[in-house]
Amino acid sequence: MTVLKWLVILVVIAAVGPVRAADPDAAAVDRVMADALKAWEVPGAALVVVRGDEVVVLKGYGRRHADRPDAVTPDTLFPIASCTKAFTSTLLAMLADDGKLGWDDPVRDHLPGFKLSDPHADAMVTLRDLLAHRTGVTGHDLLWYHSPRSVDDVLNRVEKLPLSYPFRGGFDYSSIMYMAAGRAAAHRAGQPWEKLMTQRITGPLGMAGVRLTTTDIPPTADRATGHRRTRGGKIEVVPVYEMPEPNPSGSVHATARDLGAWLRFHLAGGVFAGKRLVSEKNLAETKLPQTIIRLEGNAKAMNPDTTQLSYGMGWVVSDHRGKRVVAHGGMIDGFRTQITLLPDEKLGIAVVNNLHETRMNQAVTNTLIDSYCGLPPRDWNAFFLKIVADTEAARRAALAARDAARDPATKPSLAADGYAGTYADPVYGPARVTAADGKLVLEWGTFHCPLAHYHEDVFRVTEGYFEDKLVEFAPAGKGATALRFAGIVFKRN
Repeated sequence: MTVLKWLVILVVIAAVGPVRAADPDAAAVDRVMADALKAWEVPGAALVVVRGDEVVVLKGYGRRHADRPDAVTPDTLFPIASCTKAFTSTLLAMLADDGKLGWDDPVRDHLPGFKLSDPHADAMVTLRDLLAHRTGVTGHDLLWYHSPRSVDDVLNRVEKLPLSYPFRGGFDYSSIMYMAAGRAAAHRAGQPWEKLMTQRITGPLGMAGVRLTTTDIPPTADRATGHRRTRGGKIEVVPVYEMPEPNPSGSVHATARDLGAWLRFHLAGGVFAGKRLVSEKNLAETKLPQTIIRLEGNAKAMNPDTTQLSYGMGWVVSDHRGKRVVAHGGMIDGFRTQITLLPDEKLGIAVVNNLHETRMNQAVTNTLIDSYCGLPPRDWNAFFLKIVADTEAARRAALAARDAARDPATKPSLAADGYAGTYADPVYGPARVTAADGKLVLEWGTFHCPLAHYHEDVFRVTEGYFEDKLVEFAPAGKGATALRFAGIVFKRN
């Protein structure tokens, strides 16, 4: 073959571009989902896959309720929890386009009442800091999770929270900061976050199934029921996690059909149905690395083919087997969500399911990435199941070691009535201990915690969300002056 012919062939190849691996057919995708539901014992799930501007898979699998025949459909409603955060950062990108705010504006310019406890951090904190989880304020999830407090009440308590790490000195995930960002957007735009969401995002994208609170969901809705695995391994129904107030950090409920539109919008760089809704520049800013997430411990174990991991603004930015990945997960009582974009591959995947804390979503996502990108297959169900099993074994071993170190022959230094009373923390509020028939119960917010004596003046929670956690009392005379619980010291009134 002449040199000229070789040059012609090379020019043709360059013009055509790299050959993309054939996408898996519908039967292959169904097998992936069936295998995952079986491996993880998930009652039901929904999947949407987008290639470019085309929805290539949109399907429900399994059941809405483990004990009922109703099937999950593309229009079954699921809470997407922290995947809400990308909606809030996208909203701020739109307001940046409008000139109403800038990423590096001081928070106080748009939310005057917001304060951090450290005066230097408070003077410098920006909207970007809130969205990139680098304010120095750790999660403090118990201020909002199963809490009776409103968003504004939670935000009013932030100025009493000491910084847990140096301002802009690391990464620590905080849903509270997204509440603040949503409030800043609302204050600057002069409309509530939920109205902005409807007008600027869910309405234009045709996301007709989206609901921003649980009170907006009609009783007859095609709605998934949440489940969890008990300590004994049984799958049981979880009560609905009520979200009566719109929350910029986690209250969006959506269907797989809705998420298909969301994926198309992002893969198109902010364009939907031929109309630009946000500038490509500001939308891309939300997906750029802002804060490093150290690849160690659980982060390393869960991402074995990743060389860098960072947080953008509402998105985790990483790589998978050489492919750029922008993704976020969400979890709330009984449910898990994973939304993933591979911008260079024009590939988007969203998986929602109705089992708490399962890693099914990540296993399915990794399997589909490998399949759609023509990468060597790997049994991701087995991989993540081993991590879960190892984690559970470590938890059991730690509890066994803790129990072995106590002296079961010790007795509490006070009678039950001596521990009873009201204790309080300036941020977390009151905790009440009651005594009846010689038994103690700790009531805090919406949590009900029966206690059993464990060691000296330490008691163990016997059931509920805090099962096996310890409550340590500080006795003095005929009563206790304080108790330590969930890392918080409550002092007796």
